[in-house]
Amino acid sequence: MAISTINRFISLFDTAFRALPTTVSMADTERLAMLVHHAMESTQRVYHKSGHVFGVCEGMGPLQVLAGLFHDIVYYQLDQGFPQHCRYWLRDVTREVGDTLVLQPIPEDDTALALCAQLFDFAPGQVLPLYGGMNEFLSAVVAARLLQPHVGVADLIAVVACIEATVPFRAPDSQGHTAPQRLARRVYQAYCDRVDGADAQAAQAFADRVVRDAVALTNRDVGSFAEADPGLFLSSTWLLIEESNAPLAVAGMYTVQEYRLGLSRMEGFLRRLDPQHVFHQYQGQPSAQEYLELYAAARNNIGFATDFLGAKIASIAIVEALALCTGTDAPIAMFLGEIRSAYGRPERVEDHLPAVPAKADVNPHLLQAFEKGRTLESNNDLTASPITAFVYRYVGHQGTLDMLALAREMFEGKRTPLAFLQALDRVMVCAIVRGCAQIALSRRAALQTLEQSL
Repeated sequence: MAISTINRFISLFDTAFRALPTTVSMADTERLAMLVHHAMESTQRVYHKSGHVFGVCEGMGPLQVLAGLFHDIVYYQLDQGFPQHCRYWLRDVTREVGDTLVLQPIPEDDTALALCAQLFDFAPGQVLPLYGGMNEFLSAVVAARLLQPHVGVADLIAVVACIEATVPFRAPDSQGHTAPQRLARRVYQAYCDRVDGADAQAAQAFADRVVRDAVALTNRDVGSFAEADPGLFLSSTWLLIEESNAPLAVAGMYTVQEYRLGLSRMEGFLRRLDPQHVFHQYQGQPSAQEYLELYAAARNNIGFATDFLGAKIASIAIVEALALCTGTDAPIAMFLGEIRSAYGRPERVEDHLPAVPAKADVNPHLLQAFEKGRTLESNNDLTASPITAFVYRYVGHQGTLDMLALAREMFEGKRTPLAFLQALDRVMVCAIVRGCAQIALSRRAALQTLEQSL
C-alpha cells in the first residue's frame, strides 16, 4: 500500500538520521520533510518533483540520501524565485543585479555558507552562473544551514559535496581535470581546514570516498539518459520541455510558434550536448565497463531524441507556415484539433490525412514512437505524433532532415513561409492543407486559396 508523499519524505529523513551518529527529534525531521515537500511540489514543476527525488535516493547511503533530498529544492528560474519555505534561509546569501544573483560577502561566523562557497568554488561578488551551479549551490546552502545542528562537520562536507556533484553536463577543464577530480581537491582542502587533527592521508581518503559517493548520486540524478527504452527517455525529455516552457502548461491554448520554440530549445540543447559529459567516473565508480555502457546509452538516447524532436519541428513547421500564410500565429489546436475533450473523441487533422507507405530509409524505432507514442502520458500534448508520422513516412529520414534545414531557414527569416511550403513535396503539403482546412473553420477559405498557389 502506497504511503503519502510527505510521509515518504519523513521516512527518508528519519532513516538517514538513524544511520548516522546523531539524534534528531521526529519534530525536527517533520519540519525538514515539510520544507522539502513544499519546494518539490511547486505547481511550476513537472519533472523536478518529489518522484524524481525518490528515484535519486533509492538504495543510497544516508549522506547521499540527505543530499538527494535537498539537491533540487531551489530552481530559481522555474519557481520564479526562492521557494517560500526556503526564503528565510537564503535571505542574506545573494542580491539581485538585473536578471542575475550575486553572492554576498560571507560573515566570518557563517561556516555553513563558507563551506558551500568553498566546495562550489564560488566567491563573494561573483554572479552565480544560472546553468553552472546556481540552483545547486543555493539548495546546498539551505541543506547546510538546516543540517548543521544535526550532523558533524565531516558529514556536512559530504552532503554539500554530493549536491555540488549534481551540477550537470560539465566538461573537463583546460588541464583535463574532470568535475569529480576538481571537487575532490576542494573536499580535501575543506576537510583539512575544518577537521581538527586532520592529516593529509586521512583527508585524501575522505575526499576520495566522498567523491565516489557523489559520483554515484549524480549518475543516478541523470539516470534517464541510460534508459534502455528510448521511449522512456523521450518521456522524461517531454516533461522537461513542458516544465521549462510556461506557455505549454495549458493544453489547447499554446500557439503553433510557442510549441515549435519549446521543441527547438530542447532539440538545440540535446544536439549540442556531448554524451561524454552526461555521466561521470571517479576511482572505479562506476567500473570501466559500467561507464562505457552508460556512455553508449546516453549517446543512443541523445541521438534518438534529437532525431525525434527534429522531425517534430520539421512537421510542425508546415503548420506554422500555413498559419502565417493565412493569417497570424494561432493556437495549435485550431489547426490540428484538441488533444482531448470532455464531449467525446475530438476531431483531429490525422482523421483527414491519407495513408501512405513508408520510405525505405525510415528508422523503424522513430516511426513507432511517432505512431504509437512516447512511453508515458502527457497532460499537455499527445503522446503520439500523427502529423509527424505522416510526414516522416512520406519523405523518409533523409527527406525529414532536408525539410528541417529548410524550416530553419524560415525560422531565421531567410525563407518566407510560402517559399518554404513551395520547396516541399506538393502532394504531401496539399494533403496537410486539406486536413487542416477540415479543422480550422476560420482559416478554411484561406487554406483552400493557398492550396491553389502551391
